[in-house]
Amino acid sequence: MNAEEIAAGRARWQARYDAARKRDADFTTLSGVTVDPVYGPPPGADLPGFERIGWPGEYPYTRGLYPTGYRGRTWTIRQFAGFGNARQTNERYKMILSAGGGGLSVAFDMPTLMGRDSDDPQALGEVGHCGVAIDSASDMDVLFEGIDLSAVTTSMTISGPAVPIFCMYLVAAERQGASLSTLDGTLQTDIFKEYIAQKEWLFDPEPHLRLIGDLMEYCAHEIPRYKPLSVSGYHIREAGSTAAQELAYTLADGFGYVELGLSRGLDVNKFAPGLSFFFDAHLDFFEEIAKFRAARRIWARWLRDVYGATDERAMWLRFHTQTAGVSLTAQQPVNNVVRTAVEALAAVLGGTNSLHTNALDETLALPTDESAEIALRTQQVLMDETGVTNVADPLGGSWYVEALTDRIEAEAEEIFARITAMGSDGTITSGILRGIEDGWFTGQIAEAAFTYQQALEKGLKHVVGVTRHTSTVSRPLEILRISHEVELEQRELLSTRRAARDKAVVDAALTRLVEAARGADNMIPAMLDAARAEATLGEICDTLRTEWGVYHEPARF
Repeated sequence: MNAEEIAAGRARWQARYDAARKRDADFTTLSGVTVDPVYGPPPGADLPGFERIGWPGEYPYTRGLYPTGYRGRTWTIRQFAGFGNARQTNERYKMILSAGGGGLSVAFDMPTLMGRDSDDPQALGEVGHCGVAIDSASDMDVLFEGIDLSAVTTSMTISGPAVPIFCMYLVAAERQGASLSTLDGTLQTDIFKEYIAQKEWLFDPEPHLRLIGDLMEYCAHEIPRYKPLSVSGYHIREAGSTAAQELAYTLADGFGYVELGLSRGLDVNKFAPGLSFFFDAHLDFFEEIAKFRAARRIWARWLRDVYGATDERAMWLRFHTQTAGVSLTAQQPVNNVVRTAVEALAAVLGGTNSLHTNALDETLALPTDESAEIALRTQQVLMDETGVTNVADPLGGSWYVEALTDRIEAEAEEIFARITAMGSDGTITSGILRGIEDGWFTGQIAEAAFTYQQALEKGLKHVVGVTRHTSTVSRPLEILRISHEVELEQRELLSTRRAARDKAVVDAALTRLVEAARGADNMIPAMLDAARAEATLGEICDTLRTEWGVYHEPARF
């Protein structure tokens, strides 16, 4: 790009920056030095290839979605929490919000993630242990008691039974008197990554895609601010993938959902802004920053050039980040505070829109109140004390960062080509389904995890406190333990609620759900009626399991 083109780009950026709203804040260094909102090539400089870097708020969005960066709005502090029963988690949410958290992110227990009630035999010993137990809309009422759902953004990390859980959330909002059209937040719903990495599915892929398509349609028409899909790379990375694999598999899944929306006749300019992403922030500081920058650039280009988006908001890749759970160690767990801070800073310098920081004890148990507060304060220190919010994309133009960004983008494009070639009709979706069926994704991730393990064993990579510097004066942590009484109480509460409801109304609602599943109508209204009737999550999912069957992953050796 020549000097005149660079100057014109800076002028465009300046006009957009001047017109944008800025926070009322002091944008100076700790020493009082005023800093510019963005930095770029010096006046008169030619810089070949600068169009791939560009300016914040301008295609291809390598440097961020907004011309102001964090001067306009900082990232949302969204702490992921859930344990025990709905009452206990409600208390934790109120603590997070009172301590300065900006949004809620719900963690569900394993029975809920698998679409089973707390009294299901397969739920024995798991109720409330890795998240909150939700059996019906009444549990959602308690979960958000005293929290105005029309005033707080709520993210729910669940995919297999995401749609019935979302319906229960909508019923809880209705009972609060909220207008559904005003609700804002994110539902994960990403079933592709379940087959690829996390393994929490209910049905074959096709029925899940049917439900996701229905949800996309319903939200587009009825709840326009809510994001019905958060495409997740986090679990792919936690399973052992490389940064480039995480990026490529996640964006490929996103392209698959774009193709799903287009197949439903939806306008890409209207539904694509409702897609968001969820990435892992791992420990290789600069690689992670480059990954986030490459992700925005790839998404913008594919949405414009492949899927025909013309509205800039449809080309925006908005993403939430969580620090890497797999990087935490049980040995010398206080070191995890440092790891989390480094990972969080990488996410911020990569331009994340919201962020969750893991607690130091999460490799041992769910966080205590104290460790959850430390995790929250980690973000607040970054936001309020380090000056990282003063300048948009402060590492933009770094030879190292730009080279890494280009390298990860090129690796991702090679993977997209491989996925497309695996399919039968030239679509990403077809290739993803074939890759799931053949075990290609899981095989690639397993190979990457094995390579890293070998590097650890050969001493090429290190983990402080585990493979070196193992002597310590630290003492064992006191960790949060979920009492077995939680399960007994939840089962008893579920039994009481079942006895109090009108079973005929429940049965009729479930019958209508089956009829909707057998037909072509959108299934969300029927599922909402089932939730309003207090049908349980297990009853709704079992009804659909009976109709659609259960997915069993093919055995591979």
